[in-house]
Amino acid sequence: MWSSKLELVIKNLPEQPGIYKYFDQENILLYVGKAKNIRKRVASYFTKFHTDRKTHRLVAQIDHIEFMVVPSESEALLLENNLIKAHQPKY
Repeated sequence: MWSSKLELVIKNLPEQPGIYKYFDQENILLYVGKAKNIRKRVASYFTKFHTDRKTHRLVAQIDHIEFMVVPSESEALLLENNLIKAHQPKY
């Protein structure tokens, strides 16, 4: 399952639009995603069984999560796109 540290972070995530970033233990950016509701979207990674190997590996590597709230979904999409281009995460 997931660590109690991540569980606490997820429970305290906002239910607003924004982006989230997953990092590994070495603070390497693994993934950038956008969400209409950050808490629901991030929690879905940890509550579902992933048959896709790539997603399963990603979830297993997550050590910590960062997020940023934005005013709208469209702003989340733009921010996600810019962050992916700038940082080129593994997943």
